[in-house]
Amino acid sequence: MRKNLIGLFAAVLLVVGGVQAQENTIEVLPKPEKITKFQDEIVLSGETAVYLDPKAGLNQEYVTEVLTEAGFQPVYVTKAKKAAIVFQLNDVPSLGNDEAYGLYVKAPGNRREQIVAKADTRFGLLYALQTLRQLTSVDSKGVTVPACIISDKPAFPWRAYMQDESRHFQGAETVKKLLDEMARLKMNTFHWHLVDDQGWRIEIKKYPLLTEVGSKRDFDHMDLTPQQWDSLFPYRTYYTQDEIREIVQYADDRGIKVVPEIEVPGHASASIVAYPWIGSTSRREGKPVHGDLYDVTDPKVEEFLHDILDEVVELFPSKIVHIGGDEANYTHWQNSPEIVAFMKENNLPTCSDLQVWAINRMSKYLASKGCRMIGWNEITGDNVRGEAHVQASQSEKLAPGTIVQFWDGDISLVNKAIEKGYDVVNSNRFFTYLDYPYEVTPLEKAYSFNPIPDGLAEEDKVKILGTGCQMWGEFTPNLDRLYYQVFPRIAAYAECGWTPADKRYYEDFRKRFRKIENIWKEKGYLKTQLDKY
Repeated sequence: MRKNLIGLFAAVLLVVGGVQAQENTIEVLPKPEKITKFQDEIVLSGETAVYLDPKAGLNQEYVTEVLTEAGFQPVYVTKAKKAAIVFQLNDVPSLGNDEAYGLYVKAPGNRREQIVAKADTRFGLLYALQTLRQLTSVDSKGVTVPACIISDKPAFPWRAYMQDESRHFQGAETVKKLLDEMARLKMNTFHWHLVDDQGWRIEIKKYPLLTEVGSKRDFDHMDLTPQQWDSLFPYRTYYTQDEIREIVQYADDRGIKVVPEIEVPGHASASIVAYPWIGSTSRREGKPVHGDLYDVTDPKVEEFLHDILDEVVELFPSKIVHIGGDEANYTHWQNSPEIVAFMKENNLPTCSDLQVWAINRMSKYLASKGCRMIGWNEITGDNVRGEAHVQASQSEKLAPGTIVQFWDGDISLVNKAIEKGYDVVNSNRFFTYLDYPYEVTPLEKAYSFNPIPDGLAEEDKVKILGTGCQMWGEFTPNLDRLYYQVFPRIAAYAECGWTPADKRYYEDFRKRFRKIENIWKEKGYLKTQLDKY
């Protein structure tokens, strides 16, 4: 078997045995780095022997699910040479990218009619599995796979979809369906927006009121009475820790890391309504105030946040925590004599400085837990949105190692963050916000997004980790509306993260999208939006 695999690599661009390499006519999404197609095919019928490298740690149940959808009837064998489909780790890592893979279908140099996936890690094997799923066609003869060699790797290591469940709780089954489609598209990061003003969706055992009280939604953005909402969604609207663990494992089986978002210091109304003493204005007024900020100057509030983080980091093995940091209404700090006095005593000239100071303390605490922090780009201390009441920070600098997620402001802020040494996830809202209507962000515009901004120096491009697309939930009261906004644009964002901009062409994408488009039609994800893109 090892000799056969060596032959596969040697034959990539050769004419072997009268089999001529052809122009790429294979339709795979996201677009692979390199495809070599040959004038031949494999046809498999009945039970198909499959070998999974035991060192890879692939979830057999999930592999079976994907192969079955592709038309195969997999049965598993313990020796690669007896299998028609082989998933094999390289003996020595050699691809230079943890997510790279090679897929060899009846390739020249292989003496047997085999489909062989090779990678340095299980992630690469999972992506090869997704590619194989797209290669198949099924008819009365069996499953046909074109003979080809595919060598592939992503352009960016961060390819994220964000689901806002504070403003609208979707539930575990919906999240799993979204994770399934992310996996199909080779997206590797599920950014889970679990808390905001409208609801606290994650169980914290030390502070039960966060869910007992804080999971009750307000109705600022919905023309529904509380009674109407309860009639539509009468069930529990938060995740238990056991449910969180189940979803995290489900994602991991599909090669997806889960990054939770716990908002600080703003977008905190759901927690402040549960515990008013943590709010800057709420404590002073003796009642919860919507839009209030955490009193980050109070050691007891800091302890409260640390307690929450203690439970959060135990639930999410990705060891990356999103801290939010956007749209903090500084008037709540400015109107607090105690906070103003604290700022003077600690040489914090602006509220932006106070926010950076507080965020850095959280970063230090997360680092002590072996975690890395990411936040929206207000955490840099810049006046991102040009607000009259906001002064940019003058004394405080964001902690090294923090990931900055750009969502708003002049694109020059991306370059500025990189110049200061920060890694950046580019989620420019004018391209990547899924809650925007198709009239604002049609499919072609979504596809045109380049995570690397113009003018960025070549040596700095590595600081762009990738991109995320965001599904904010204010106006998704049902699943049909959620699917309407997400599909098909998530496919465009997946390719933006996987394929370099100079290798992407919209008409080519639309052609390659047809198979997935038909699958999504069958699943009911594409209905009324069909005439919108």
